Amino acid sequence: MAVAQSFAVSIENMSFRYPDNDDPSFTNLNLQIPKGTRFGLFGPNGAGKTTLMNLMTGVLTADEGAIKLLGYTAGGQDKKVNKLFGFVPQDFSFYQELSPAENLEFFGAWAGLNKTEITNRTNELLHILGLDDVRNKAVEKFSGGMKRRVNLAIGVIHNPQVLFLDEPTVGVDVQTRHAIINYLHTLNKNGTTLIYTSHQLSEAEDLCEQIAMIDEGKIITQGHINDLLKEHKHDSLEELFINLTGKAYRN
Repeated sequence: MAVAQSFAVSIENMSFRYPDNDDPSFTNLNLQIPKGTRFGLFGPNGAGKTTLMNLMTGVLTADEGAIKLLGYTAGGQDKKVNKLFGFVPQDFSFYQELSPAENLEFFGAWAGLNKTEITNRTNELLHILGLDDVRNKAVEKFSGGMKRRVNLAIGVIHNPQVLFLDEPTVGVDVQTRHAIINYLHTLNKNGTTLIYTSHQLSEAEDLCEQIAMIDEGKIITQGHINDLLKEHKHDSLEELFINLTGKAYRN
């Protein structure tokens, strides 16, 4: 039985290397993400952000160490852990030929919701995310911003306690970005832990309370945004990012 934890995610001495890569992605990584926080993971291209997301959600399995999600082993034998978190990936994770309502029905059933729960959550989410008028239209005809909202709805259909977000607003208009960020704030106020990564650093300042910056598989700084800006004497997260990771091109 899992013991109650004060951390949404706890990573202890975790190491991971892709089979076809001589260099490890992570070596003895340690990271704790408190419950109820809005936490950001940032770093240059190739720093390991997406790999770390995939390890925390159990898509990948660590070679050494432990990754706990609300006290349960990520990707372990206990399938309860899969109902504790939601994941909104950068790539669209729905069936393009289906409507928003049909997609939510499918993914709601996959998450273990009953028919009444699926109907109630579908109606609620389509209303909140401004998709009521297109609930029965094929998603393949939607704009990028509308598809992002469908992606988000699928990720939260089962009311997860922890929500992982990988570039959730990439390619959307300003209005959609604000609407999504406002909804994420509402989720957090209702108790959902947010773990977010993006290249939109100004957006990150609006959303995140705490952050960790990663470069070359290592955490180079971690803490509350305001504390880090004061410590390094910068006015913005973008300035801090450039200062800590350099100005050179990254592949």
